[in-house]
Amino acid sequence: MLKTRVIGRMAIMGMAVFLVGCGGLNFRGSTPSSDPETSGRERGQRNQTTLGEALRARRNQESIVRVNKYIWSASLQVLDFLPIQSVDPFTGVIVTGYGTPPGGGRAYRATVLISDPALDARSLNVALQTRNGPASTATVRAIEDAILTRARQLRVADNRL
Repeated sequence: MLKTRVIGRMAIMGMAVFLVGCGGLNFRGSTPSSDPETSGRERGQRNQTTLGEALRARRNQESIVRVNKYIWSASLQVLDFLPIQSVDPFTGVIVTGYGTPPGGGRAYRATVLISDPALDARSLNVALQTRNGPASTATVRAIEDAILTRARQLRVADNRL
């Protein structure tokens, strides 16, 4: 039991480190001379962000929600049998505790990351764990498919109004 908690916490910390590390990447393919953020800096110098700058930037970005509302709602609906430990709509993270699905005998817990406002499979990452370790990839895939199917249903229902 204690080992499972330690592994779970390590997984969550690893995900947090991964997310923090991704914040400084530039996927637009711009050069330092064409990027307005680095135009005042010397060319060739690596763009590094201090912790204070990152925290100030995060405070400014928290007013903008960059999470697909249909995937968010669908995740909460599909995983409603799991007790919610924490949710953060600004980063798109849902962390649940252990729970048993209706008609099932194995307890699961999930961490969901919604990383994009698009209603797309690439926007959804689900990490599913049993008390004995990670869940099978087939189970994770089934949960992801159920969430995406429900999200599409919510979107279709929303367009009818």
